[in-house]
Amino acid sequence: MDIVIVGAGIVGLTASLSLHQAGFRPVVYEVVRTLAPLGVGINALPHAVRELAALGLLDEVRAAGVEIDELVYLTARGQRIWREPRGLAAGYAWPQVAIHRGALQMLLLRAVQARLGPDAVRFGRALVDLETGETGVTARFSDRSSSPEETATVRADLLLAADGIHSTVRRQFYPGEGAPVWNGVTLWRSTSRSGKVLGGRSMLWAGRARQKFVAYPITYDAATGETLLNWICDLKDGEGAALPREDWNRPGRREDFLPRFEAWRWPGIDVPALVGTSGEIFEFPMVDRDPLPRWTFGRTTLMGDAAHPMYPIGSNGATQGIIDARAIAFHLATAPDVRTALGRYEGDRREATSRIVLMNRANGPDQVMELAQQRAPGPGDDLDALLPMSERAAIANTYKAVAGFDPAAMGVASPYRLPDSA
Repeated sequence: MDIVIVGAGIVGLTASLSLHQAGFRPVVYEVVRTLAPLGVGINALPHAVRELAALGLLDEVRAAGVEIDELVYLTARGQRIWREPRGLAAGYAWPQVAIHRGALQMLLLRAVQARLGPDAVRFGRALVDLETGETGVTARFSDRSSSPEETATVRADLLLAADGIHSTVRRQFYPGEGAPVWNGVTLWRSTSRSGKVLGGRSMLWAGRARQKFVAYPITYDAATGETLLNWICDLKDGEGAALPREDWNRPGRREDFLPRFEAWRWPGIDVPALVGTSGEIFEFPMVDRDPLPRWTFGRTTLMGDAAHPMYPIGSNGATQGIIDARAIAFHLATAPDVRTALGRYEGDRREATSRIVLMNRANGPDQVMELAQQRAPGPGDDLDALLPMSERAAIANTYKAVAGFDPAAMGVASPYRLPDSA
């Protein structure tokens, strides 16, 4: 079966490897001429790492990132709201790995080219349009590597759209959807070299939805304590304003946000110092899109951010896309025909990811910070009395269940285990 994947991001490349493992030979079409390790940190939750392990990539992923062992929530004053173990420390069979987005993407690209051949990813190919039906797909791509640009027609049995939040494929099926939905929050992101923060393998969330600081290591030397810390500063100042230009590489300025975090200093954590010693800062709005009633049209379906872009809350964006990729390969390998496989894939993933999108809009697990601010805003307020620990635990456990990584239910074996999976 001829399978085309649009987009060589984390989702498209994971789909390529998964389909190859299932006995298919997909071809990935990517708009950029040269793939570069762009972006900053992401987290692969245990159920995503389980799927990467099934592709034989566990050792490489572990070596490239940091195995996270705890999550800590603080108020803006530095008072602890919630702490929980993560990854192996929480009893999962698989670690949670914080990693540079670009490092994971390049790791996946090397694996695709090694297993499927150097021509398995076609660079500089921009999707122009497509026609899809019950028997196949006809897609036109412009070749940005030629001068002048040429257009090529590709016919395939199946097209998988992994082309991100501004998906050309999604726009063809939903032409009136418009721009992504902005919640008024702007994020500034970068990395800083620092000593050990908290336990060294800790994720830190502090503040509330209107003003938040997030930090976690993406490289960590346990012998020296030296850390490359991925950090994010959020501010909600844009209610009612027009959506800013989205660009993962748009430079940000410290003076636009750092004064608001000037007092955010706690034992072992100095937010102004971390921001002051960072590398280049990037700025972009926090956006998502409304859940869709349908992903599949004929022999074309959506995956990852093309299907379910979500706010970066709860570390689920990349994780859910990786699971999409494994799910589509599993259903194509086990269903009696393509139509049944696509129906099973969408039934498996669409409602599940829609619930996460909507839960993230309601702050997801970060709701404990919002409740702490609402109920105990003053330094003398009794947080334990006003926000019982049982309520905090319920918020954390409910989110894990919705997002698919409840440790009691997850198990060791993947539900998308392919015949030759490890």
